[in-house]
Amino acid sequence: MRPPLDPSPGDVESALQRAVAQRAKRRAFWQTHGERSLAQNLAMIGALGWLVITPTLAGVFLGRWLDRRFDVGIFWTGALLTAGLATGCVIAWRRVQQIQREDEA
Repeated sequence: MRPPLDPSPGDVESALQRAVAQRAKRRAFWQTHGERSLAQNLAMIGALGWLVITPTLAGVFLGRWLDRRFDVGIFWTGALLTAGLATGCVIAWRRVQQIQREDEA
């Protein structure tokens, strides 16, 4: 038998209480520490950009080398470009999550 789709009122209230508590904690942190400066935000964007572009370019260069070596057109370039981009996005996502956890602590 499947559980009901609607959450019980107690689950909704406890989720709401957690959200309110988290919001209050963030507000207190921002009031004591302030927000990040524009320079810090730009530096973070730049660092995240490099986290995405580095594996992507590595995939392109490795793919071009393999394509020339085996004379297969752009097969490896396309595949490794996609794999490098996906890898870079995962790395950047994890870094953003880590930054958020550090800001909340």
